Amino acid sequence: MLASFVAGTIDQLLFAGLKSRHLALRHLAVAGKVVVIDEAHAYDTYMSVYLDRVLSWLGAYRVPVVVLSATLPASRRRELVEAYAGRADAVMPAEGPAAAATAPDDAYPLLTAVAPGGAPLVRRPQASARSTTVCVERIADGQDILAARLRSELADGGCALVIRNTVGRVLETARALREEFGAENVTVAHSCFVDLDRAGKDSRLLQLFGPPERTGERPAGRHIVVASQVAEQSLDVDFDLLVSDLCPVDLLLQRMGRLHRHRRGQDQADRPERLRTARCLVTGVDWAADVPAPVRGSVAVYGRYALLRSAAALLPHLDGGPRKPVQLPTDISPLVQGAYGEGPVGPDHWQDALKTAREQFDRHRDDQAERAAVFRLGDVGKAGRPLFGWVAAGVGDTDDTPTGHAQVRDSRDSLEVVVVQRRGDGSLATLPWLGADRRNRQRAGVELPQDATPTPFAARTAASCGLRLPLQFSGPVLDRAIGELEQLYLPHWQGKNSPWLADQLILPLDEDGRARLAGFSLHYNPEDGLEVIRDPDD
Repeated sequence: MLASFVAGTIDQLLFAGLKSRHLALRHLAVAGKVVVIDEAHAYDTYMSVYLDRVLSWLGAYRVPVVVLSATLPASRRRELVEAYAGRADAVMPAEGPAAAATAPDDAYPLLTAVAPGGAPLVRRPQASARSTTVCVERIADGQDILAARLRSELADGGCALVIRNTVGRVLETARALREEFGAENVTVAHSCFVDLDRAGKDSRLLQLFGPPERTGERPAGRHIVVASQVAEQSLDVDFDLLVSDLCPVDLLLQRMGRLHRHRRGQDQADRPERLRTARCLVTGVDWAADVPAPVRGSVAVYGRYALLRSAAALLPHLDGGPRKPVQLPTDISPLVQGAYGEGPVGPDHWQDALKTAREQFDRHRDDQAERAAVFRLGDVGKAGRPLFGWVAAGVGDTDDTPTGHAQVRDSRDSLEVVVVQRRGDGSLATLPWLGADRRNRQRAGVELPQDATPTPFAARTAASCGLRLPLQFSGPVLDRAIGELEQLYLPHWQGKNSPWLADQLILPLDEDGRARLAGFSLHYNPEDGLEVIRDPDD
């Protein structure tokens, strides 16, 4: 972080709000920079507690901060403004001369500026000419229903993106669709790939579905990508049809950003005729219930309250309602403010369910805020005040490790492992499907000696196959998993012998890509990534 230019995850900035050793160096690192925070809508209450405190210090240092989001709720925008300005009354002016600078909460696009200690200025610039009309429909959940609908929609070809909220649903859906459309016509993308495979997967998606001027390999027939939330942002990909599990409305809008993202011919003439109108099919819900019932995995990820408010905000656009299409970007802010506002939403007979879900949401949010505040840095003091006691009762050391990240994220500890192959004779090697590197050096099947230090090239190749294990290996299973992984301890790989592999947990897969760990069966292949199944007898 002390470098002149830094690109990193949000954790690196949030560490500046965490009581830990060497905190002054972290503040020194950001004090002379311009800080740009992207995708600000994506941070939960736990992370926001740290972000707001960091913003208050950055404001005191007069560090310029640019916060970016296309889908930020108005209430969260006010909190960010107040944190940076260092005054609780730094609210948007409602009357008087300054009111001319204001814009409605649901205005889009919107620019908000504030100086430390000052009052905010709000501007509503002219929107760009780019716009998309998206027809939103609901479809029942079920693999057979999805396959039948895609068979109809892709009868004349086309590229569809199916986004599921859990990796398990991604793999289950991919299996069903491959039976219908063939394995060569279905691609899987999610977070449980080793680093090199994940990078290759992203590169391939960009080659196939990226901007027209950058790729000539778009499938001529029909193709389906089944992905998790990794497809929501960062990838500049473009699909003819979107199917999505119900999720918070801001994230659904992000997913819609992958639909008809680029112009393909005059009036989209290069798309199949039936897919020239952008459509988003919303599933992962029992729409036939009195109150929509999202699938269990989606509730575990996002919470029922956020999903119900999202469904309520979408009702005017869904079939069965007035059926007006979603206009992007015009409808972005009204949908976000409706879903995240305090006002009532949804039909009368939803209100009891919404009230119960809200009470659970409030308890969870309050718990997040309380836990985050334990090791949060104190508020900005008066200028010239010594920093005595700055890190008293803090967390001690923290760094760029899973343990460090867990301090500023409300996430259970998870394991990151280096994946290698154990051959039939017991020897270890790098994974057998890896391609060559930029210098055309072969990375697949490189020997990893157990009684000697691997070569720097072999060690670096192995280290680039890191994999973060899913949440099945957190909580009470974590210690058991670590204990089993530590049984493969190789002294020649430790310390200065091999900086790439020192202190890493090694997960060896057999020649079929399988392993057992802490009562789970693991299967990995470069097409589908990691699949985890609990052993029935464990």
